[in-house]
Amino acid sequence: MNQQIKVLTDQEIMDDILGSQKHITDIYNTYSSECVNPTLRNDFLQILREEHNIQSTVFTDMQKRGWYAPQAAEQQMVDKAKTKYQNIAQQL
Repeated sequence: MNQQIKVLTDQEIMDDILGSQKHITDIYNTYSSECVNPTLRNDFLQILREEHNIQSTVFTDMQKRGWYAPQAAEQQMVDKAKTKYQNIAQQL
């Protein structure tokens, strides 16, 4: 029985952390928006802010190391999305 243990690189670990933080913020966002108790909602919102701060720190660190480089959107695509959502907002 020859099992090899894969050692994760720092980049793989940070990528996993960032993915986890994205998932965590999604969950706390849902909890806070659907919470009926105001005190509990405020607690969820505080945790959500803390989790976003962690996510931002990880994202920034990965960018500095060249491990995460999202492509900048072309201005035409930004304008198209802006128009789309402005139209939706006007219909509401």
